[in-house]
Amino acid sequence: TGLAMGMGVGQVMLVVLAAGVVMPAKDPLLNMCMDAKHHKTKPGPEGKLHDQCAPWKDNACCTANTSSEAHKDQSNLYNFNWNHCGLMPPKCKRHFIQDTCLYECSPNLGPWIDQTDSSWRRERILHVPLCKEDCEEWWEDCKDYLACKENWHKGWNWATGTNRCPWGSMCRPFNQVFPRPKDLCEKIWSNSYKYTTEHRGSGRCIQMWFDPAQGNPNVVVAKYYAWKKRSSPAGMENVTPETDKAVRDLPWLVMVLLPLALVMLPEGGRGCGSHGWGSL
Repeated sequence: TGLAMGMGVGQVMLVVLAAGVVMPAKDPLLNMCMDAKHHKTKPGPEGKLHDQCAPWKDNACCTANTSSEAHKDQSNLYNFNWNHCGLMPPKCKRHFIQDTCLYECSPNLGPWIDQTDSSWRRERILHVPLCKEDCEEWWEDCKDYLACKENWHKGWNWATGTNRCPWGSMCRPFNQVFPRPKDLCEKIWSNSYKYTTEHRGSGRCIQMWFDPAQGNPNVVVAKYYAWKKRSSPAGMENVTPETDKAVRDLPWLVMVLLPLALVMLPEGGRGCGSHGWGSL
């Protein structure tokens, strides 16, 4: 009975060791909210989010009030007016609303959060890889609008309390200010986004637009880039996130659990020489 118990406990410990190798640790870059003006401290369900922000309602960094403000022409979020060069067409404005919803509501932007010293936020996003279709449809639907500057983050005339075109600037066709979709997506918000040739559903780019009935596709994208950020780029082409995690966690788990497992095994069950555990 003692022998069987010893073998049983030893085998349990070895199973725990194996399980510990493949169990992923909580990643601080995943399922998080940035430290910014209107963001919640951590994501969670909201019940109901307004209109275009609704896809994030099951797990959001924004509140219902923030989602409602995101849809207004003169929003209280940042006192920013979309109609600074005349009335922005609805087909164009919907992309800016969706962009605001992604920024305010998404819990999947952790791998691209960067520190900033702005007066209204401590963190921002930088180089988020935007799906090709999202960027190109945004540009296509806005190309007939007018714009007076390419960086909408800064440089406005705020004398009236809302953004006006800077003195001396002119409202020009959108496609003159932003000749290509890449120019729009990368320049308009100080490189918050990065134009990519990756497609929706590839698991390699963030979608502004998605059907929540199919689940949030940005969850797996954030996981991929969080793993990529932790990993060394050299020699990692053929390593999956799971095997990379296992390899990195193995030494610590072996040191902690293996001696306990070996103590519990009966004498005849322990390996020795070059063909058993002794070879470690």
